[in-house]
Amino acid sequence: MRSPRGRTLGLVTTASRQGDDLFRQYRDIFGQLGVEDIVDVDLETRRQAGQQQVADRVRACATLFFSGGDQLRITSVLGGTLFHHVLLQEHQRRLTIAGTSAGASMMSDTMIVTGEGDEAPTKNTVRMASGMGLWVGAVIDQHFTQRGRIGRLLSALAQNPGVLGVGLDEDTAIEVDLSEQYLRVWGSRTVTLLDGSGVEETNASESRADRPLAISGVRLHVLPQGYAFDLKARHPIFDHDIRED
Repeated sequence: MRSPRGRTLGLVTTASRQGDDLFRQYRDIFGQLGVEDIVDVDLETRRQAGQQQVADRVRACATLFFSGGDQLRITSVLGGTLFHHVLLQEHQRRLTIAGTSAGASMMSDTMIVTGEGDEAPTKNTVRMASGMGLWVGAVIDQHFTQRGRIGRLLSALAQNPGVLGVGLDEDTAIEVDLSEQYLRVWGSRTVTLLDGSGVEETNASESRADRPLAISGVRLHVLPQGYAFDLKARHPIFDHDIRED
């Protein structure tokens, strides 16, 4: 997405306890890609996230990039702080927000914290918590095919029918435009979308925590680069604007 906000990229490494090392790595990577104006949004405590100077730094950025690590660390350190409020405000004003791994999972209003990827869906398969609320109505998981995580995303849908489950493979990304209600797929692998808007049956409220969950009516889409998805109509489309190698 293009932004009229300037060209500053802010790096948020809160998800990791090696924030300084990660900042240097990402600064070098983005520098090699031609990004020159890179700032460290160093937030290790809620007190830091409540400082006005941090809010001013966010407002000066065109893009904020959240690193990987632990998504619960992002929400527990940043959630409900001045930084979080400004993040939501500026996102409405077209601040571009990007992230990888935990930095992607935290964007939804309900996020997966942890869970077993190779088990049948049960209530115990996933543990969920409130995310940062940048994408309402979605649940995002990552390293999806590589770690066999479809079971835990189905478990999340069984307990939250109606949401869109988004499974991101490694070396794959989605570009989401909530104002235009679409997403595009980029990268060498695929994105798995589980549409829970048509769920007809789930036993999540009656089932014991260790018993298999029932869920029916989920629509499955597996999309590589070259495809987009209409978030309003909930159907995939071939995107002729994306050039494939």
